[in-house]
Amino acid sequence: MTAVDQNSVIQPETILDFIDGVTQRRDTPEERVRQEILKSLVREYGYKKDQISVEFSIKFGSSRKGVDVAIWQPGVEHKQETIYIICECKDPKTKSKGKKDGVDQMISYAAACANVQYSMWTNGDELLAFRFLVDESGKRVHEAVPDLPYAGSDVPDDAPKFDQLRPAASDSLLYSFRRCHNYIAGNQGIKKEEAFLELLKIIFCKIQDERDSETPTFYITPSERHSPLGKKKCRKRIEKLFFSVKKSYETIFKADESIELTDDVLAYIVGQLQMYSLLESDVDIKGHAYETIVGSNLRGDKGQFFTPRNMCRMMVRMVDPAEDDIILDPAMGTCGFLVTAMNYVLEQIRESVGNSGRSEVAKQQALSRRKEDFLTHHIVGVDFDPILVRASKMNMVMNNDGTGQLFHANFLEPFAKFSADLRKALRLDSDDVKQNRACAEGHGVTAIMTNPPFGSKIPIDDPSILETFDLGHSWTYDDSSLDWKMDGKLATSRPPEILFIERCVRLLEPGKGVAAIVIPNGILGNPGLGYVRQWILRHAKVLASVDMHPDAFQPNVGVQTSVLVLRRWDAEEEAYCKDGTFQDYRIFMAICDHVGHDKRGQTTYVRDDEGYPIVREQTTAVTGIVASDKESEHSSKERVVDDETMKIADAFHDWRLDNGE
Repeated sequence: MTAVDQNSVIQPETILDFIDGVTQRRDTPEERVRQEILKSLVREYGYKKDQISVEFSIKFGSSRKGVDVAIWQPGVEHKQETIYIICECKDPKTKSKGKKDGVDQMISYAAACANVQYSMWTNGDELLAFRFLVDESGKRVHEAVPDLPYAGSDVPDDAPKFDQLRPAASDSLLYSFRRCHNYIAGNQGIKKEEAFLELLKIIFCKIQDERDSETPTFYITPSERHSPLGKKKCRKRIEKLFFSVKKSYETIFKADESIELTDDVLAYIVGQLQMYSLLESDVDIKGHAYETIVGSNLRGDKGQFFTPRNMCRMMVRMVDPAEDDIILDPAMGTCGFLVTAMNYVLEQIRESVGNSGRSEVAKQQALSRRKEDFLTHHIVGVDFDPILVRASKMNMVMNNDGTGQLFHANFLEPFAKFSADLRKALRLDSDDVKQNRACAEGHGVTAIMTNPPFGSKIPIDDPSILETFDLGHSWTYDDSSLDWKMDGKLATSRPPEILFIERCVRLLEPGKGVAAIVIPNGILGNPGLGYVRQWILRHAKVLASVDMHPDAFQPNVGVQTSVLVLRRWDAEEEAYCKDGTFQDYRIFMAICDHVGHDKRGQTTYVRDDEGYPIVREQTTAVTGIVASDKESEHSSKERVVDDETMKIADAFHDWRLDNGE
């Protein structure tokens, strides 16, 4: 039995309180909302843990009630009459207008606390903030405000300044995006895909404002929120930003597109996003928030199931791209692989420049030059879905200064049908185009990470496509030679994942290019697909095969998959294998039994031998408001996610070094 310190375990079905690090609270949807708000209050808003109490008891009429979260000013004694902010956190199913647990309950609690100045009510999907004032008659009243104040300041009555914006921390941006999308869908009366595209426009306006405006124009003041004229002023500012967006991103937005949201809905969305600095927020936080909201709205009928971020990180680490690589995802979806690979390489560049011994000015110049070159020439993405191409370009905009080389194209079409820009990005010349493969050193791409569309429900049956693939033809098994033979007839159809394997291998630079591909397990085990396995072995070296847990893509789809890592043979190696002679070499193999979530998509945690969840001290560095360059480190005991994807990736990385790969 594994010995585990009792201080490092908690009772099953509990959450360790973020504020005191000791109290074990029942793991409920309501408690998860509260713990997320507590993390946000400390990491984003800048309040100290000793300013916050959870379940603080107040006298309410003839009884006592527990306020979910109470906040005091620094150094003030924790008493009912000195509370500065109260927060009520509810189950996502609880509605803000409910009489029992809605906003009215929070307002009544605030009325019992004479000096409360701000309050917040949230169920995760809704977030409402209020400020308490004394009107001209001496009566205490409340008004809606966009957000709670940052520690040591008040909610601004006019336009915020850029140095007052704050980077997102934890999952707060995900909650905000989700609230905005749900509000659009619920109050605009449009489908969820249309709601997402409207949200996309507003996010673009926010980034445009942060990037180009001298002072913020993406805002709505508290007074503007309460008048039709004020909301129209807000609309005018946002529409001016969107005009600039369309000029800056002509490949994403058409000139005649407009913001279709009503004044009321637009005012709400602006209020939810205005105090964030999206450009300063951590790339993982932005990526997780954005890809989650994209995936929940755009996945569906074309065999797409978007790749979890931990699998993206695992596959990028296994391919291990570098600054001089040409990196491709031919089925980019929401750009998860490309953003992960981009940040992986940018970190290498930052480390290289940081250790270069240059002056600080020279370091910044070198970093800027190398970053621009890499982002401009070394990232390539393709997708057949025009909406996903727009979504991917947005993801790239959120994570760097441009949209990259992202193309709307059918990756399975003959190379001759690719645009000139796409052929150039893939380093294909006329011979490559004629043969539908990268023919020589320096041609094609050097790193591929992809999760192609799967399924017999979306077969490829176009003869003009099938005829360009070996695997688009019919194959028969020859018992005498124990070999699969390709005959001259075209197959009636093929599932796309089979053709994607051939196209990816053909597009790799000979002898150098490496691909990590998600494939259904049937390709590795189905007797009738032996010709696919034979084709792979004759054209590429199998570096690794990782059998993923069936829950890897849950809760969206239950397909069983593996990750196959291949290096394309060079011409000499391919000629050696062409007649059926197989090279003898070692292959890294692993089974990934723990992917960090279950079939319902709920996070799973490491447990000790008796079934108790294990907790570890974790430190998170968070930048405060943009005006400050200081990072605050926040330590807390957190449950350890049961995820071994990166352990496998690191083991494979070491294996490659040991085996000269």
